[in-house]
Amino acid sequence: MPTVREATYDLLRSYGVRTFFGNPGSNELPFLDGFPEDFRYVLGLHEGAAVAMADGYAQASGETVLVNLHSAAGLGNAMGSLVNAKTSRTPLVVTAGQQAREMVPVEALLANVGATRLPEPLVKWSNEPLRPEDVPAAIARACHLAALPPRGPVFVSLPLDDWSAEADGEKLRLLEDRSVTGRAAPEPSVTRALAERLDRARSPVFVVGPDVDEEGAFEDAVKLAERRRMPVWVSPSTSRCPFPTDHACFRGVLPTGIKALSGTLSGHDLILVAGAPVFRYHQYQPGPFLPPGASLVAITNDPDEAARAPMGDAIVADVALALRALVEAVSPSTGPAPEPRQRPAPAPITSPLSAEAVYDALDGVLPPDAVLVNESTSDKAVFWERVTMSRRGSYYFAAAGGLGFGLAAAVGIGLARPQRPVVAVIGDGSAQYSIPALWSAVRYGIPVTFLIMSNGSYDVLEDFGRLLGVTGVPGIELPGLDHVALARGYGMEGRRVESREELVEALKEALASDAPRLVEVPVRRRGEVRA
Repeated sequence: MPTVREATYDLLRSYGVRTFFGNPGSNELPFLDGFPEDFRYVLGLHEGAAVAMADGYAQASGETVLVNLHSAAGLGNAMGSLVNAKTSRTPLVVTAGQQAREMVPVEALLANVGATRLPEPLVKWSNEPLRPEDVPAAIARACHLAALPPRGPVFVSLPLDDWSAEADGEKLRLLEDRSVTGRAAPEPSVTRALAERLDRARSPVFVVGPDVDEEGAFEDAVKLAERRRMPVWVSPSTSRCPFPTDHACFRGVLPTGIKALSGTLSGHDLILVAGAPVFRYHQYQPGPFLPPGASLVAITNDPDEAARAPMGDAIVADVALALRALVEAVSPSTGPAPEPRQRPAPAPITSPLSAEAVYDALDGVLPPDAVLVNESTSDKAVFWERVTMSRRGSYYFAAAGGLGFGLAAAVGIGLARPQRPVVAVIGDGSAQYSIPALWSAVRYGIPVTFLIMSNGSYDVLEDFGRLLGVTGVPGIELPGLDHVALARGYGMEGRRVESREELVEALKEALASDAPRLVEVPVRRRGEVRA
């Protein structure tokens, strides 16, 4: 009979889960003993960075990924990154080692007492197997649940003395032979009814969210927008790019206040939302949820998202399948095609450069297939205005807004998509949350370009302070950070630039390199310049 450890690796092979991200401790060593050569272990120097790297890898590859963490303390370190993974619905099987079973009741050192409770709000399922022989079944269930829509992280606590126990070979064979699928199209009658509403609408508008990109409906969204000649907005605080930003129908990203969002959609009588919550607001700005005379229909694969929406109708279905059916069911519009939005004028060159000027320079050197990871939060609106993204899988952002995602996720994305150049645009404050991921990029030879936007502050907090009428807040300033020195300390080549010409040259060099590189550029704060 195989051991539980052998059975678990065989099971993971059968499910195609062969990439681990982690930061192991003593409780995890029995599982990793004699690590099989056909598996890959990607080490993060901090648990938060390890989860964020896994998050990026799983989103970019579409694969379920195993995350290997250490007991309660390691899991605790990873919780911030787990918030982002939950919100982005990333299929992660998060494991943490547990003390030997007999040691848990006496609360020995590194015992994770109440192990399943710690991550419970952030995962679809949290489990510690009752018996050693139940471990393979728990891992199997975790893999299936993580991948079923709506996808998301799950958690399994694994006692260190379970791995040498004997597994049930017959049960293992049954588990290995299973497949579980969950894509569901809407009923044809539901599709027809929605198509008729779109056909009757005087001025429909299309709002697309991250699941359009995640579920492979990018091209379907374009076809629907073109067929009905609808203007297209991206949902607020989006974590993916679900529509080409250089398309004539594209209008921009919706604001995050209730009143402002409703006002932006004013004049439309039907709002079709696909692959986004309705809506993910941020700052409190009371007002009507919908413009006068407008109705809303949302297509989502998440029943909870459908149920909690404060307005409109909802269709729970696979977003890609729903949009493909809708493209076939709607009639071609005879109205005028939307006029392309006016691109902003080139930003003036200042010293230090503005964020606008930096993004103009970046847009000018990016290859068409580039993947962008953004965690420069104070100027993300400027980013969307000035950087072109025209292909599926071109953009990633922290879904829950938790800092520490961007720099580390870019490493995972680069590992998953080696054929596409990856550029991570990171604020100097954000970079500190997962700076050890630079070492992982060097260690595994992942040629990510890290562009650090350095304004010496948590500038986004100053922006919010102005909105809230708050002044004199401590802890905003970030003097003395030297990201080039930090990069070199992790073995990465770095360069600080100040002029537009130097920036363009440094970005071209980094994009042409087969090794990771860091470029740091000082930028003005948002309150100092409005280009």
